[in-house]
Amino acid sequence: MRLKNKICLITGGAAGIGKATADKFVSEGATVVICDVNEEVGQAVAEELGNGTLFYKVNVTNRQEVQAWVDDVVNQFGHVDVLVNNAGITRDGLFVKFKEGELKNQMSEEAFDLVIDVNLKGVFNCAQAVTPQMISQGGGVILNASSIVGIYGNFGQTNYAATKFGVIGMTKTWSRELGKFNIRVNAVCPGFILTEMVKKMPQKILDSLAARTPLGRMGTPEDVANLYCWLASDEASYIHGAAISVDGGMVLGT
Repeated sequence: MRLKNKICLITGGAAGIGKATADKFVSEGATVVICDVNEEVGQAVAEELGNGTLFYKVNVTNRQEVQAWVDDVVNQFGHVDVLVNNAGITRDGLFVKFKEGELKNQMSEEAFDLVIDVNLKGVFNCAQAVTPQMISQGGGVILNASSIVGIYGNFGQTNYAATKFGVIGMTKTWSRELGKFNIRVNAVCPGFILTEMVKKMPQKILDSLAARTPLGRMGTPEDVANLYCWLASDEASYIHGAAISVDGGMVLGT
């Protein structure tokens, strides 16, 4: 019960790593409040997890929605102990595609802006909404979802990589600014994780991803959730400003 009596907010909590993290936090005694844009699935997840788990439909790119969510939680419980900035999307594509001396295609401005808004500005919005409350109550924990792509870059992911590098930069900056308020800030950098969405990929692709990982397997959402849980707990009280990989030893591009 490492998170007993803690109020924990998780963005993008309706599926994948977010759902696994919510499940883990509930099992460790936390009261969990998840948000997502998928209301039907989010409500079902909250009911499935039970133990007082709440769901809010929130678009993390909308500052007013985010602030209303945080304010409502504080009004109900009086405090917010942990924020997990898990919500994220991909819109992959080549920066430029050249063939036979001609420009054939390129990443659209729309695809770039959308990923920046959700993966980077969304993290900014949510963290800024909870920070004043955490300062006033004497501390808290902010955990941000980065990626190994945010360390090594990745083919076809200019927009996604930019956000995940940015998340690490914000994490390290906030650790400098917020440490004096007893607010710990860390980033988690998953590798190839076998979420429900990834499981739909062809088996040949999944096998190749596993083969590229030194441990010989893809990660599970629970692997990442376990790290989030530890970082949220008092056991990690001196871990601050870190970007920790959960990737089975993978180094992209090798």
